[in-house]
Amino acid sequence: MEPSTRSQRLLFMTVTLMFWIAMYTYVPTLSPYLSSRGLSLDLIGVVLGSYGFVQLLIRFPLGMLSDRYGKRKPFILLGMLAASVSCLLFIIPGSWLWPLAGRAMAGLCASTWVAFTVMYANYFAAEDATKAMGNISVMTVSGQMIGMLLSGWMSEGFGADAPFVLGAVIGGIGLLLALVIHEPAKPLHERSGISFSKIKSVIRTKLLLQVALLSLLAHCVLFITMFGFTPLKAEDMGGSGLELTLLVFAFMAPHALASMFTARWFAPRFGNWTTIGAGFILSAVCTVSICYVHSIWILMLTQVINGFAQGLHIPLLLGLAIRDVDPPGRATAMGLYQAVYAAGMFAGPFLAGWLNESWGLNSGFALGGMFGLIAAALCLVYYRSDRKLIKSIND
Repeated sequence: MEPSTRSQRLLFMTVTLMFWIAMYTYVPTLSPYLSSRGLSLDLIGVVLGSYGFVQLLIRFPLGMLSDRYGKRKPFILLGMLAASVSCLLFIIPGSWLWPLAGRAMAGLCASTWVAFTVMYANYFAAEDATKAMGNISVMTVSGQMIGMLLSGWMSEGFGADAPFVLGAVIGGIGLLLALVIHEPAKPLHERSGISFSKIKSVIRTKLLLQVALLSLLAHCVLFITMFGFTPLKAEDMGGSGLELTLLVFAFMAPHALASMFTARWFAPRFGNWTTIGAGFILSAVCTVSICYVHSIWILMLTQVINGFAQGLHIPLLLGLAIRDVDPPGRATAMGLYQAVYAAGMFAGPFLAGWLNESWGLNSGFALGGMFGLIAAALCLVYYRSDRKLIKSIND
């Protein structure tokens, strides 16, 4: 007899929460931590960018493997194990290659997110995919927020290595819980996995390719700012561990709030492309404004708006990535989508780190603002294209 869907959803969401807490317990203090170990800004950019580079290489193959064999749970277990190992690698003393290995291992961990999203969607009917992605986006942001809130408190109270130790412990507990997750039963025609010919048709889905490009730009901005150099900007202003924690909360709380209502309220009223485009415009303005901020409290205000703005587009893009894809091909679609946006996780901090080393910390934020404006322009192009298509069908 299968466990109830309700209890399995609750268990799955708990594991999801622990997955993101384990990966994000050290993120706000990571760039200051690397700086304290003597790394230059360009080397910090390489370490930060390795997280996305690994995902760029392996997220799509993992998605195809998951669809090919019709299995999600083994990849979830791999992700929880990688979360713990990545945290432990950071605290090995000596060469900067250990933090690089730790962040690369975190990239492997994040690559298994493909399996998490698809397996959770399988607890719902196919037409509720966007709703399911909205739910899991809230848990994602909540886990990230809890992990990042713990980061400053742990490092200030127990030392610079403490967030990494906590992340390793939480990842280990999450691994044990993941062992008892039950993978939803699939219809007979899906149990043999997806054919390679079907994979080819999945990766040509127009909407999937559109939202993947937008998500690449969104993650460029995200990993230049809050998950990249914004904490370093705060530290340069003299921000304490408590103020870094408040900075994280200022970003993540509105991000979580917007994620809860984007698919349920904003998109139905204003349309997908309008909601996504508005998010990008707000994010671009807030990112550029960081260049002109000289107060930690004003910096927090920019992050309140920026967090809300990114909560408008990131959950919608995630749901749209699999909206037009049949369930047997969703891991392939999600793998492609996440591999493309992983390029933003790599390119954003890598390019910003190079600019920051040559031209100062603010140059990277200017680059992030430019990425946001390009994305907003693409939303306008996609909106007009859809309007033309609808008009031609009606005529």
